[in-house]
Amino acid sequence: MSIMELLILLLVSGICGSIAQSLVGATRSGCLASIALGFIGALIGIWIARELSLPEFFPVQVGGKAFPVIWSIVGASIFSAVLAFLSGGRKDKTPRR
Repeated sequence: MSIMELLILLLVSGICGSIAQSLVGATRSGCLASIALGFIGALIGIWIARELSLPEFFPVQVGGKAFPVIWSIVGASIFSAVLAFLSGGRKDKTPRR
């Protein structure tokens, strides 16, 4: 895998992680957290799809390998929701008047 393919893979994973955080309503974290969330979501999403015998809807080919965009978003959304639940949900940091 070349450097350009790795950068494209990181970009796609970061976008998937960001979309998942937006869907769940989780607090925005950094770029690296979104990338990690996209990769973890891909693992969880692919596992769910294989267990339920569901097809890949929109795989992106990077370096001869398919990255499952839709399953990455689904898995990252589930993982982000579980993390938000375990951490006590969303904390609003605006002061009360």
